[in-house]
Amino acid sequence: MVISPRDPRAPGVTVVTSGLRHTYPTAGGDLVVLHGLDLEVPGGGYAALTGASGAGKSTLLSLLGGLEAVQEGVAEVGGRSIATLRGDDLATYRRETVGFVFQHYGLVPVLSALENIELALSLTGIDRDERRDRARTLLASVGLADREHHRPSTLSGGERQRVAIARAMANDPRLLLADEPTGNLDEQAAAQVLGLLESMRTEHGCTLIVVTHNRSVAERATMRLRLDGGRLAA
Repeated sequence: MVISPRDPRAPGVTVVTSGLRHTYPTAGGDLVVLHGLDLEVPGGGYAALTGASGAGKSTLLSLLGGLEAVQEGVAEVGGRSIATLRGDDLATYRRETVGFVFQHYGLVPVLSALENIELALSLTGIDRDERRDRARTLLASVGLADREHHRPSTLSGGERQRVAIARAMANDPRLLLADEPTGNLDEQAAAQVLGLLESMRTEHGCTLIVVTHNRSVAERATMRLRLDGGRLAA
């Protein structure tokens, strides 16, 4: 089976926020983590989001990915308001539009590499044989064709993250979000993972946003955005 990504010349989705504000309740009162945030990442763009811990980076990714509800302001992906999505519509958005890569991989420990990717395909309606073929093709695309039966505990950190990238790309997302994807990796493994994320962006025509504390990681992006106290810094 050959995966057919969308035309690599076609851009991913444009990401726009306006007046985005988000708070978390604490014992001492509401903690404001995003203060009326305005930003735009063009379709097919590659943005690195930096800033100190607590600056709102991961919260922003959670909002864009539909993992948390928008409380106040505008958040649009591909011209569609995320704030208006509920229930099945929100689940469909997460499944069909967004791919996530996390620092701690997020793999199911009792499943093999192949099964972790198949799990991401389980709600698409395609039959089991096609899911397995697609999962194998994705594993091969990240250089792990010979690791399909290995569980996460038997893989190196870099290999786990490559499985996570393959899983994130399972449904050919228009928006790829990576939260500290190299945070647990050595320099060589980090370079491999970044190269894979960048090649996925090019080959699949998706928009890529990477949260990172690492300056060398941020410098690879075509857009560098820094959050300071929940606002974009100049």
